[in-house]
Amino acid sequence: MTENRYTSDEKPTSESSKPGKSKKATAFSQILNGEFLTKDFVINNLSYILFLFFLLFVLVAKGYYGKSVLKEIQETRREVDQNTAEYIEIKTLLEERTRRYKMVERLKKKELLESENAIKVIKSNEIVSSDE
Repeated sequence: MTENRYTSDEKPTSESSKPGKSKKATAFSQILNGEFLTKDFVINNLSYILFLFFLLFVLVAKGYYGKSVLKEIQETRREVDQNTAEYIEIKTLLEERTRRYKMVERLKKKELLESENAIKVIKSNEIVSSDE
């Protein structure tokens, strides 16, 4: 009889884990020391990469511009609210000062009386000469 031999197609685990870790470590070290910038892929697509950086710059600038516009809008609203409150206050003061009964009281001190007859306006188209 022949001997049965068990053969294994398994690879040792220590050998398979080394290339993965070393590959990741190599990629990380290339990023840190800048070697990845000299690769053909980066050099060939440099214009596209610069365009993406420009778009990122525009996006950040738009955010800052939006914040400044929002701040200006809030300040303008505060100003409008203050002006509206001032307008209402002055309008109330004007109405209070021009009330009829208050005017009558002020005129009594000067011995002026309120007219009881309505004022009549007479309109005429005739011109009267001073010679007549």
